Amino acid sequence: MTIKDIVAHLETIAPPSYQESYDNAGLITGSLTWNCSGILVCLDTTEDVVQEAVDRNCNMIVAHHPVVFNGLKRFNGTNYVERTIIKALKNDIAIYAIHTNLDNVIKGVNGKMADMLALVNRQVLLPRQNDLMKLYTFVPIEQAEMVRQALFAAGAGNIGNYYDCSFNSEGMGTFTAGAGTKPFIGSQGKQEMTPEMKVEVVFPAFNRNNIVEALKKAHPYEEVAYDLVALFNSWQQTGSGLLGELPEPLEEKDFLGLLQLKFNLKAIRHTPLLSKKIKKVALCGGAGSFLIAKALASGADVFVTSDIKYHEFFDANASLVVADIGHYESEQFTIDLLITVLQEKFPTFAVLKTGINTNPVHYFL
Repeated sequence: MTIKDIVAHLETIAPPSYQESYDNAGLITGSLTWNCSGILVCLDTTEDVVQEAVDRNCNMIVAHHPVVFNGLKRFNGTNYVERTIIKALKNDIAIYAIHTNLDNVIKGVNGKMADMLALVNRQVLLPRQNDLMKLYTFVPIEQAEMVRQALFAAGAGNIGNYYDCSFNSEGMGTFTAGAGTKPFIGSQGKQEMTPEMKVEVVFPAFNRNNIVEALKKAHPYEEVAYDLVALFNSWQQTGSGLLGELPEPLEEKDFLGLLQLKFNLKAIRHTPLLSKKIKKVALCGGAGSFLIAKALASGADVFVTSDIKYHEFFDANASLVVADIGHYESEQFTIDLLITVLQEKFPTFAVLKTGINTNPVHYFL
């Protein structure tokens, strides 16, 4: 097992193209060519976590938060970031961060939060745009089904909860095979006219290379005619935050109690209660104040997130309960999510959960 094998799998779950522009997800230290002795999963990479990886014979750390956000100009150990990087380099520890790209997939950080609350009817709160492409290709009618199935198997044709989606229209294709060709239909030097099927499928843009490879492998023509078109459509599988519903409505205080129980909270900062039941829940792991207006517009009864500033609580406009449960607390189960993702793919490989609580915020009770 190499670091590259592990990174390749993680990036099928949360492609790097889904990270925000300010982010620094990806391989921060180490080499993709290294053999991996074991993986330690954490939320934050600190000096103590690096030492834990050394002690537990793991030369790879998979973290949610990147330890390096901005460029480092010195490595003299004056802050925890420099000391952590120095320690990782000295001990040949690879650090991989999977941050806003994991935030931006519906089964990522927010999906795990929704699991804890048993939310149903889930959808992305603020869908992303420009994450989809469409493929047009032209294939003999008799081979169209074979090509469609190859495209579906490669990940094309998914629209919401519908699968194997395509549009097909018949027409006539013309071509003349030049010297040195081996045409599937007809012969060299003679113009041919043959019935063809135009097949159209939508797919995630990050998967373009796999889709084109599958098309060329399945298509009978020596020269495959196809078009790739970028789409501006929003996609309900990617974006910020999540909207869902509780199986049964709860009184506001009962919902806050559920939050406290499921997320093991010592405190919840929240706006005034509105004396109405909670059914529709908006949430965002980590800092989510930028989604308050979207949560309001969605008709949510409550918005669960963290890092809300004093004046931002007023943005609830007495129409929404905003509950700040803490940054670490909102994302703590991301560790379990990553362990599950890795163990399902590599069931016989050492994937360990950190035993260190890296939450820098403490409460005096």
